[in-house]
Amino acid sequence: MKMISVTSSGCMSCTMGLIPSMLGVLPINRVMTDSKIQSNIMDHMPLVNVMSFGMCKTPTNPAVAAVIIASLGSVTQAPCIPMTMSPWMPGSPTVLVGGKPAVSKDCKLMCAYGGMISITSPGQFTAKIP
Repeated sequence: MKMISVTSSGCMSCTMGLIPSMLGVLPINRVMTDSKIQSNIMDHMPLVNVMSFGMCKTPTNPAVAAVIIASLGSVTQAPCIPMTMSPWMPGSPTVLVGGKPAVSKDCKLMCAYGGMISITSPGQFTAKIP
């Protein structure tokens, strides 16, 4: 089974977010595939690697809770600011990028507010040319 690692143009979604987002990978490790920077499990920093998912709908997010209180209890949303404090899991056991496990398309990332972030597109594709 071939491991597909996630690049700087990979897309992701959050179970509590409204829109997809793109993974931001800084060129620190300088590992490239098809002119795209490869990610590792440490690429989880909020608003650096993990951008906003538009609006957030979980009441465990303090911004959402404040809007719910201000609207006298009606369910609503607030701007998403991810709180991704731990690395991507599980990471590739065989592929290292900058000395850390690579992020594969099967990795997950947890937001401290309760959302689970998944890779929807790894950002690299293989084409079979006849």
